[in-house]
Amino acid sequence: MKSDEIKQLLQQSMPVDKLLFPSCEQESWWEHVRQAEAYRPMIDEIRAEAALLLDQTAPALSYSLFRIFKDRGTRLEYERVYFEMRKRLNTFAIMSLLEPEREDYQSALEETLWSICNEYTWSLPAHVNTTTESTVETEYSVQKPSEAIAGNAGAIDLFSAETGFALSEILRLTEHRLPLLLRNRIRHEVYRRIFWPFIHQGPFHWETASHNWAAVCAGSIGAAALHLIKDQDDLSIILERVLQAMNHYLSGFKSDGATTEGYGYWYYGFGFFVFFADLLKVKTGGALSLFSDEKIHQIALFQQKCFLCGTSVVNFSDSQPESHIHMGLTHYLNRMYPDVELPEFALRTSYTEDHCNRWGTAFRNLLWFQEDKAANGAPWGPATYFLEDSQWLISRHADEIGMYCFAAKGGHNAEPHNHNDVGHFILHYEGETFLADLGCGMYTKEYFGAERYSYLCNGAQGHSVPVINGRLQQAGAEYRAREVSCYSDGDTIHFEMELSAAYGADAQVKLLKRGFAWERTEKPVLTLTDTFEFTRTPDEITERFVTVLEPVMADGKLTIPGKEQRLIVSYDPDVLEPHIHKLEYADHYGVMKDVYAIEMKLRHPSQQCSAVVQFQFES
Repeated sequence: MKSDEIKQLLQQSMPVDKLLFPSCEQESWWEHVRQAEAYRPMIDEIRAEAALLLDQTAPALSYSLFRIFKDRGTRLEYERVYFEMRKRLNTFAIMSLLEPEREDYQSALEETLWSICNEYTWSLPAHVNTTTESTVETEYSVQKPSEAIAGNAGAIDLFSAETGFALSEILRLTEHRLPLLLRNRIRHEVYRRIFWPFIHQGPFHWETASHNWAAVCAGSIGAAALHLIKDQDDLSIILERVLQAMNHYLSGFKSDGATTEGYGYWYYGFGFFVFFADLLKVKTGGALSLFSDEKIHQIALFQQKCFLCGTSVVNFSDSQPESHIHMGLTHYLNRMYPDVELPEFALRTSYTEDHCNRWGTAFRNLLWFQEDKAANGAPWGPATYFLEDSQWLISRHADEIGMYCFAAKGGHNAEPHNHNDVGHFILHYEGETFLADLGCGMYTKEYFGAERYSYLCNGAQGHSVPVINGRLQQAGAEYRAREVSCYSDGDTIHFEMELSAAYGADAQVKLLKRGFAWERTEKPVLTLTDTFEFTRTPDEITERFVTVLEPVMADGKLTIPGKEQRLIVSYDPDVLEPHIHKLEYADHYGVMKDVYAIEMKLRHPSQQCSAVVQFQFES
């Protein structure tokens, strides 16, 4: 849609002060939230955090912290302080609105707003160290305007865009109480750091991305513009670019609505898409609604498909193995699409769980929460989903004592936040994952650089896939699954794929057919069959299985013990020779974790051979 068409739709637009509360008064809504019993668990969490923060001195984003990423390649040191400031922003903004009589909350909010406006850049060091200001000696002229004057302040990444969105919305919510100087300062900084560079220093790389960056950056800019920009020509120009970026984001989804980035990036990217789409819909009185597209409907259904049990997630790619539900977003999507399932209230995310402390999510967990739906949530039920475009299979099977889950993937090795994991799988029971995906490791400079696949989390060595002649799966779109099929035979689901292309020509693999048979009996059984054919006799074939639970080998029997169940690993000892290796890796927060690799070497590899391994749950 072009800017002139958008401008026509804006002619009868909703006033900016009605975008968040189109059908009620803001003050009465906050008073209701303060008093209503259904909101109490959420409000108590925010109030408790506010009490802690009032007693703490605000941290400083110092030069020495900023330099750490360039000097050492690590991100957590700066980001902990950066996100702590966003937590202070969110907390004091919400509490000043909930309890307007508290001058200490109002004062703390004003100090936090001023501090964030003073930050050198709203972007993270990891995203700005390639800008001109950081890489070349810059010459300035008082007669010739230079883009370098904006410097790193004009670098728009995920977090600078989010900050612009947060400040714009908080300004709109609190402007009746903020001093004129602070109101003007916020507008000035959002224009200087977000709107001006977006129009004059773009296009940015993320505008044509088909992953979460496009939705988060463009959605945040669009939301900020809807809140702050009154000139319809300016607003239409920005919205045209934002909508183009959103189209690129949506192109990353196919008809099954799944994202191969994983659940964490689904609610991140799609959440910001929905935040913007809602404001746009209200602003245009429903004339411009992005929710009418069936693809959006299918994307909205992804959440209920990718959970295993409780908070355990199918965490392929850089996703966390555990995640709670953002109830505000879920309730909103259920209102748009009634077939979006409402999970039980106990699965909701707590106020402090999001370590990035995103304003849009935190506020909408209150704004979009629906009291009448809180009691209607239910645990995830038995279901099987084959996401044909993404080549994911997820199956939940319940008996009278618990939920058994199996998930596997085909795909290729150039997916967003890619891991080399074609043919990888997960086995889970009631909160314990017996065969695991490690998910995302600690983000560093090297993690997203040339050394990415040396990390256990990312390389094939950290996944349950074969190693052939010492060769691991390789990175690239050409390294992929082929001939992927899924069908059921009574209670058994068969998921099959051909994996030779994932290893490349040097592995001399002519055929590698991987077949899963998931028998949904009282005690489910998974049978894995790998059939190999080589151009010459292979030197070595190793089946590899990854678990975070310590395996036990006793009396020739291999088991993975859990709290309530154990997984029996059965194989022909004349064909396979098992070994257990203890490894470790740094998780997303830098905490070192133990992990175990079960390696089963074929005793007599030949040009045509096969390996069968069976996994059975047992009490």
